[in-house]
Amino acid sequence: MDYERSLEEIERDRWPAPPQDATRLVATAHALRRRPIGELAVEDMRLLIGQDIGLPCLLPLALEVLRGDPMA
Repeated sequence: MDYERSLEEIERDRWPAPPQDATRLVATAHALRRRPIGELAVEDMRLLIGQDIGLPCLLPLALEVLRGDPMA
């Protein structure tokens, strides 16, 4: 997996910008999809996984983190 690519790049699916009145959750999810997956913090992955976003890419990465720190 190329950790320098974002979910948008990996999935080849660019979402349109969120509406002006979008909730904080929606705006954050949109922004995190543009960030390289190698730069995602544990909390970022938790948010995206909890929203069912990018699971094929993020679940292996999350498992790798949990192997190193089960309390993450």
